Amino acid sequence: MSREALIIFDTTLRDGEQSPGASMTREEKLRIAHLLERLRVDVIEAGFPAASPGDFEAVRGVARAVKDSRVCGLTRARAEDIDRAAEALKDAVAPRIHTFIATSPIHMQHKLRMTPDQVLEHAVAAIRHARNYTDDVEFSAEDAGRSEIDFLCRVIEAAIDAGARTINIPDTVGYAIPDQFGATIATLLERIPNADKAVFSVHCHNDLGLAVANSLAAVLNGARQVECTINALGERAGNASLEEIVMAVRTRQDIFPVETRIDTTQIVPCSRLVSNVTGFPVQPNKAIVGANAFAHESGIHQDGVLKHRDTYEIMRAEDVGWSANRMVLGKHSGRNALRSRLLELGIEFETAAELDEVFARFKDLADKKHDIFDEDLQALVSEAAPEASDRYRLKSLRVCSETGTTPHAEVQLEVDGDVLSGSAEGGGPVDASFQAVESMVQSGTELLLYSVNNITSGTDAQGEVTVRLSRAGRIVNGQGADTDIVIASVKAYLNALNRLTVPPARAHPQHDGV
Repeated sequence: MSREALIIFDTTLRDGEQSPGASMTREEKLRIAHLLERLRVDVIEAGFPAASPGDFEAVRGVARAVKDSRVCGLTRARAEDIDRAAEALKDAVAPRIHTFIATSPIHMQHKLRMTPDQVLEHAVAAIRHARNYTDDVEFSAEDAGRSEIDFLCRVIEAAIDAGARTINIPDTVGYAIPDQFGATIATLLERIPNADKAVFSVHCHNDLGLAVANSLAAVLNGARQVECTINALGERAGNASLEEIVMAVRTRQDIFPVETRIDTTQIVPCSRLVSNVTGFPVQPNKAIVGANAFAHESGIHQDGVLKHRDTYEIMRAEDVGWSANRMVLGKHSGRNALRSRLLELGIEFETAAELDEVFARFKDLADKKHDIFDEDLQALVSEAAPEASDRYRLKSLRVCSETGTTPHAEVQLEVDGDVLSGSAEGGGPVDASFQAVESMVQSGTELLLYSVNNITSGTDAQGEVTVRLSRAGRIVNGQGADTDIVIASVKAYLNALNRLTVPPARAHPQHDGV
């Protein structure tokens, strides 16, 4: 069977970032973009340049850094958005401008307050304007899943005539059902006379848990680009999972007449990095990248796998990047050895000072635990990454917790260069520590999430803590890692407070659009 190429369009840096609390800095986006490039993603949607100066700089940074993948910027169907995206993408080897406008009756009437004719006019004008900058223009009909098929055909035909070479059909609110969504793609390809002049794409949300199923149904009916994210990150319940799409197509070659160019061995490293950067842990039973994805508890399953692997495993763990790869460097290892291993993990440093900071943390960790794994290194790099603000620093922490007494914490912080001390009691050592911090900073925040995950196995493993804080409608995540879980917790809390001291980097001018 001759196979067509299935284009993998990753929107982790754009739609994935719109998960509450998942906002990324420019440096974090660059780290993820480098690993997506190693994954051999075809298109990286780096952000929404018109959303804010911070988003513009992040897209520009990714455009300059990435050489082997297309770099895409999202825009509304407005000339000023398109101009801004073109400026951000001007240094990209292969730039793409992705413009969108809503086409469903509910969006046109209540959000845009436009007639269908006005929507069509804006779509065509935007595409023609974008073509002044690049031949690679993608058009998305926002909320296509709830759009009227006759109008959708009309808009898409006009969009292709105007110069769009990729047509994206988003299920923006996760409303579609696989059979129905697949039939919609087939109908569009059949009814639109110039459909052969564009690649049809899908972008499915997971509100009903059907994003991957809908995307695969679309592929079976002629879609040749899938928009997805690492770990299914994204707005609300998330997007279609890149790892699930890729491995479904690869595993079921008897069903799918397509293939991707993805290097699947980079899937797990990408998943770990995105989880580490965003603070969104991967659930153990998550397909492909969850800790239990290739684990067998049942005696019958274990017996079968030992006798013949294919009895209970349809994929090899090594093929998606699972390994027992152990960091064998120790306290006597040098910077070059550490740098070489980090390069293998897709981590590079712009300055020697950044490497020195990670190296110092590596030495400290080597004194605390015997074996250092790749996951430990990812956490060290994230912790050492420069923050936009470093107003709060932990100087010292003393916690007393014993049976029959109320836990008590004493904390010393450096705040704006001054050393402050505070103490408090709490329901546990972590609560007491947070209360002690608050006695000094009085942040006025609400704690929305406190999550602890072990980075690796063993009693000496680092614990990684995620703290989500909210203040005045703004939500941020903070992360901290340490072999002492209470220290990791305070680090995470201070990391979140530091993020709150910086003005928001982005303010989405409109709903995610696709």
